[in-house]
Amino acid sequence: MSTSSQNNMNSKPIGFFDSGVGGLSVYSKFRKALPNENTLYFGDLAHLPYGNKSFDELVGYARNILNFYKNFEVKAVVIACNTSSAQAYDIIKKEFDFKIYPIIQSCAKVISEIKLSKIGVFATSATVKSLAYTKEIQKFNPQILVNEIACPDWVELVEGGLLGTKIALNSVKKHLDEMTQFNPDKIILGCTHYPYLLNDLTKFYPKDKFIDPSGIFVDFIKSDLGLKLNQNDTIGYEKFFVSADAEKFVNNGKIFYEVKTLPEMVNLD
Repeated sequence: MSTSSQNNMNSKPIGFFDSGVGGLSVYSKFRKALPNENTLYFGDLAHLPYGNKSFDELVGYARNILNFYKNFEVKAVVIACNTSSAQAYDIIKKEFDFKIYPIIQSCAKVISEIKLSKIGVFATSATVKSLAYTKEIQKFNPQILVNEIACPDWVELVEGGLLGTKIALNSVKKHLDEMTQFNPDKIILGCTHYPYLLNDLTKFYPKDKFIDPSGIFVDFIKSDLGLKLNQNDTIGYEKFFVSADAEKFVNNGKIFYEVKTLPEMVNLD
């Protein structure tokens, strides 16, 4: 391959998607780590939240978004959503000719190599129902015991600005009381919203007990892309798309990442 052809391939954008703004927590870390990459982000607010959707619905949403990204000739797509990674990835991974990075599967190998005997997972109902973290971690280390607990109200606590309130603290304590009966060595915050509850969580449990997968995820993507990363010295462009509520996306997303222009509305149904 010629140098110009390689540069053209390297400069192709990387797509990200989530049901809403939570995936911006992964996106923010990625932009800081790899500012030269050209990036796209799709927030599927029309179908928010993903955590209570059926398997068929989640597969359909993911497939539609990935087909949308084909139009941009992306070199990779990042599933910045635990629920989509758990439910849709294994079905759609062979349908596209670009690399797809699911957050759960990408992080599981790294987490499984940590010397632990028990791992807890807080996640959405759909993620817990799939037992994706258990399956993926035990694929690499079957000796690790995994306990997954659904926290269906935590996304609304974060997006509703309820952090630090009595409602949030009561919910956090209830789920932690259930989890601590398992006595985990570490607890994975298995939804991109959940790390924003750390201040509330650490009122009842040590901070070093929690794992935020997003940092591990970005390091994995960076290492895996390797020579396919953009070699230009200029800051890469970024474009945002939503399926509904563009202003809500910008306003609610501020706690994760500052989106400076109103996203383009796209209907994929």
